Amino acid sequence: MNVQIQEKQIGAGTKPWSEPVATALLVLADGTVIEGYGVGATGSATGEVCFNTAMTGYQEILTDPSYAGQIITFTFPHIGNVGANSDDIETVNMAGTYGATGIVLHANITNPSNYRSTAHLDAWLKQRNIVGICGVDTRALTSHIRDNGMQNAVIIHNASGEFDRNALIHQAKALPNMDGLDLVPMVGASKSSLPWSETSWALETGYGENTHAQFHVVAIDFGVKRNILRLLADRGCKVTVVPAISSADQVLSLNPDGVFLSNGPGDPAATGVYSVPTIQAVLNAKIPTFGICLGHQMLALAIGASTVKMAHGHHGANHPVKDFTTNKVEIVSMNHGFAVDGGSLPDNATQTHISLFDGTNCGLSLTDRPAFSVQHHPEASPGPQDSHYLFDRFIEMMKSRPV
Repeated sequence: MNVQIQEKQIGAGTKPWSEPVATALLVLADGTVIEGYGVGATGSATGEVCFNTAMTGYQEILTDPSYAGQIITFTFPHIGNVGANSDDIETVNMAGTYGATGIVLHANITNPSNYRSTAHLDAWLKQRNIVGICGVDTRALTSHIRDNGMQNAVIIHNASGEFDRNALIHQAKALPNMDGLDLVPMVGASKSSLPWSETSWALETGYGENTHAQFHVVAIDFGVKRNILRLLADRGCKVTVVPAISSADQVLSLNPDGVFLSNGPGDPAATGVYSVPTIQAVLNAKIPTFGICLGHQMLALAIGASTVKMAHGHHGANHPVKDFTTNKVEIVSMNHGFAVDGGSLPDNATQTHISLFDGTNCGLSLTDRPAFSVQHHPEASPGPQDSHYLFDRFIEMMKSRPV
């Protein structure tokens, strides 16, 4: 099945394209070739195509390390409204370009209209070497992904409009599947321990500094987002970020009051080969443990559960999740292509959250050790702060830990 991409009309207020021919292609592994107009960096990139339904936060999404190895289709038609700046980058390594490899848009990039903007999004994409295509029927592409699953693709931007389509199709078909890929080494910002004390952004003052630490949290970095670390610092935590390959002895030698398992990309089973023994040692030491996204999956693997590849994953800021501990439904931000198999959880684990879209597991807690995790992103503020209680729950767990 091929997506039928119709020629798009330029919407009112968008800059007319002067190119007589397509200057960008998105070539899927099933042979679908989608024509459009190039934005961002010239050249080509590869990745697994997914769709994101969020209406805001495109810069945070593009710099989320969990999107490593993926090309993002934005379903919201107007991207670029607030421009770009250096404050809204999520990767801890500010100089790095770890995150999405490509971007697919319906309309041309909108001119910025926001007082915090310091750059046009197109210039920012070029700076970070992110290849983009616009003029795409993103509704048709999203339906194709929903019906056929996420698949690998090549995205290419060439101002001349000259492309070897057959070669690009063969390239897309030859790309490795996400199953079995450990992408954490390419996004982990810390090669050695890294201290963190920056707190959340506030109007007029910007980001602050935590100078009164009550707890020491060791964050295992699978591709951690900056705002997660800020919310820990907000609550009086001195945070030490350590590499994902850290051994149990290295983590425990830091004498943490709590351990945080971060988000990240790739197949959790592949990352678990080296990280599960460390997490198991932390659990056996009964140190309070909190995981988000990939960290949730890693905790599940550490207790003997399993993970599965999803057909099209969960990516967006409008996902309903039920928390059985509060009996409330939250609208949350999600970004994952793998899920914990709820049926594989052992007897000492309780399922605390589920997706109301498809019933997949979105949270767990242990009955015999102080540990819990969620699949969604409470730091991403879709509510905007409805899920921040999870960080408070982690703090209370550290407070109640026996000395």
